[in-house]
Amino acid sequence: MKPGIHPEYGPVVYQDMSTGDAFLTRSTETSRETVEWSDGQTYPLVRVDMTSASHPFWTGNARVLDSAGQVEKFRRRYGSRAR
Repeated sequence: MKPGIHPEYGPVVYQDMSTGDAFLTRSTETSRETVEWSDGQTYPLVRVDMTSASHPFWTGNARVLDSAGQVEKFRRRYGSRAR
């Protein structure tokens, strides 16, 4: 690797905006905001819109689409044409 061209890789706290959950990990992402973590250290804070704590797939609140209704709507609109 060439020296001086790669971003610094260090600890960062990510916080979910909708649930408030936060977790400490390592990343090259930086932020001007900081937060004091439970270990007494101060880390950059990156606020994100969605994490696994709020994503519908991981929380079990996934929206079920009415695929059968969509098929019927298509058939009404275009008819069931034989090939």
